[in-house]
Amino acid sequence: MKVHRQTPRITEQRNPRSRGLDLKSTAEILQIINREDADVASAVAREIPAIARAVDTIAAALRRGGRLIYAGAGTSGRLAVLDASECPPTFGVPPRMVQGVIAGGRRALVSAVEGAEDDAAQGARDLAKKKVSAKDVVVGLTASGSTPYVLGALRYARRRGAATIGVTCNRGAALERLARITIAAKVGPEVIAGSTRMKAGTAQKMVLNMLSTAAMVRLGYVYDNWMINVALTNKKLRRRGLRLLEEAAGASVSEAARAARLAGHDLRVALVMLKAGVDAATAKRRLKQAGGDLRKALESLKA
Repeated sequence: MKVHRQTPRITEQRNPRSRGLDLKSTAEILQIINREDADVASAVAREIPAIARAVDTIAAALRRGGRLIYAGAGTSGRLAVLDASECPPTFGVPPRMVQGVIAGGRRALVSAVEGAEDDAAQGARDLAKKKVSAKDVVVGLTASGSTPYVLGALRYARRRGAATIGVTCNRGAALERLARITIAAKVGPEVIAGSTRMKAGTAQKMVLNMLSTAAMVRLGYVYDNWMINVALTNKKLRRRGLRLLEEAAGASVSEAARAARLAGHDLRVALVMLKAGVDAATAKRRLKQAGGDLRKALESLKA
């Protein structure tokens, strides 16, 4: 009986352009890595239609009070938790709005947890702990598209009626059968065969940046290209906030500082005060009526 060897997934294949890597000079190794990395952005660009559908799905869910929950293992899980953790300080949103779960739990953020990614049931249990519902969006990240933990999480999310999005680097993987929207950036084989912390990891980081950032822009947490809702938690951010007010409102340093103080250091409130010439109470009320969307609040005041 003839046995057919299964072709390895593209993320596991050897890269012909990096063969003999250990025989190269340091500069040559770096040039090879850099050339391969240069292809990642174009691979992600080809997925923009799918990414756009995913962003609109996420924004609609968050607008309804749902959550964005990422699930991943290894590098994918660490990137997921990283993106989720950076949303509150960047956009001033509550921590519950964007969350990440990783196979192996918190310990897996700093060290490998053997076998954690192979446990599909744990993926489902981790989402059950989050009380996932039809209001939420669950994004499963797996370079291969077949990590059991992630598949288990997405399978559970589908049963709960949540919208499901898959982020992978392999088209036609098992992930696609569970994801309503699949984002598959085909970055090709890695410089070191199977080391998906490299190009695949970079692609996933780029996609995560796009998903969370564009969704927050759609929700009004960005004004022009300023982080208008940034949490002013340290001196650097407070200085940045005052510069933002000065530029966006054409205000003086003293005017910006006074508005920020009266607004309780809420940049959106301060900017409405400065641009519309209203007091803090009016600015807060109009922002609340506009669902926190700064442009809508300003338009209502003009009207």
